[in-house]
Amino acid sequence: MSGSGSDSGSGANALECRQIAELLGDYLDGTLPRPTVELIEWHIDNCGPCVSFVNTYRGAQRATRNLAEVPIPAELKSRLLAVLRARRAAE
Repeated sequence: MSGSGSDSGSGANALECRQIAELLGDYLDGTLPRPTVELIEWHIDNCGPCVSFVNTYRGAQRATRNLAEVPIPAELKSRLLAVLRARRAAE
């Protein structure tokens, strides 16, 4: 988010923006502790790129909620399961 050429592109702010991005799902779900929420809200209030990112994220959440469920084709399901099993076995 930072690094777009604005004053908020310093290393410290960029790190904060990355942290905001990592916590955004939990923030929007309301599962973070109040002090963390307050820090995120303070950052977002002062960071234009993060405001844009949050708005885009919220829009994507709304859009995906309106998608119809589509059953996964049997062949794709079996191929995905095979890949996941192979990964687990390799660990």
